[in-house]
Amino acid sequence: MKAALATIAVLVLALGCTAEAVQVEENGLSFSVEAVKRLQELTEISLATGQQSPRLRGSSASLCADPMLPQEFLPLCRQRGASASLARLGMVPMDVCEICAFAACTGC
Repeated sequence: MKAALATIAVLVLALGCTAEAVQVEENGLSFSVEAVKRLQELTEISLATGQQSPRLRGSSASLCADPMLPQEFLPLCRQRGASASLARLGMVPMDVCEICAFAACTGC
């Protein structure tokens, strides 16, 4: 019985580790797939509500100031070229990334 519980515990831990393992790399930094999905949601929301004009779409200031932005993007927001990096992350195809068929995705 103890062996069965230990086996189940190991399987649950292994599953948890693999679920968190996929990372998206951009500009020398790595971000979890979940954080990139959240970034994409925020980008879609800001465009849908018209918070950014088309002229300012490249600006990362409003996105980096958003309290809903995952904390792991803050170092990227402080870097030069953050707008371009955030735009690239916003275009990463998540369905392809989750199976690691995209060059920026690692850890499968």
